Amino acid sequence: MDSFIILFCFAITLHNIEEAIWLPKWSQQPSKFQKSVTAGEFHFAVIVITALAYLSAFYYLFVPESNLAKWIFIGFLGSMILNAIFPHAIATIALKRYAPGLVTGIMLNIPINSLIILRLFENHQLAWKELIFSTMAVGIILLALIPLLFKIGRRTIPF
Repeated sequence: MDSFIILFCFAITLHNIEEAIWLPKWSQQPSKFQKSVTAGEFHFAVIVITALAYLSAFYYLFVPESNLAKWIFIGFLGSMILNAIFPHAIATIALKRYAPGLVTGIMLNIPINSLIILRLFENHQLAWKELIFSTMAVGIILLALIPLLFKIGRRTIPF
């Protein structure tokens, strides 16, 4: 599982770097998919989310017997798969312009996270109920956290 943890961290890092480079400028164009964000507030939020993803991965790596560690990590896996579809793929199609994060979401997050989930199923370490509830729980927490992180980033990062 060690190499899969590294792949997860690699994928989410590249995905978040892609977003950090292009999403703040992209968000300045009127859209129902994304409120306008400054580079500073977005960078702050994406660094915190990336750090949380790493913490979840390493928590599971070092304490694999913990159900909480497994559920948080699985929740991140599932949330990042869904994130590639909504908002990235849906926004790209609906707006007829590229939504930053789509390529890394489709090319990295979906295949790598799906492979990890599949391996967990094959090793009888994961049930569908755990995957669904973990993805929903972590996804909801992340969705609630993002506006808060933007607000903190707006107040603490001046650019």
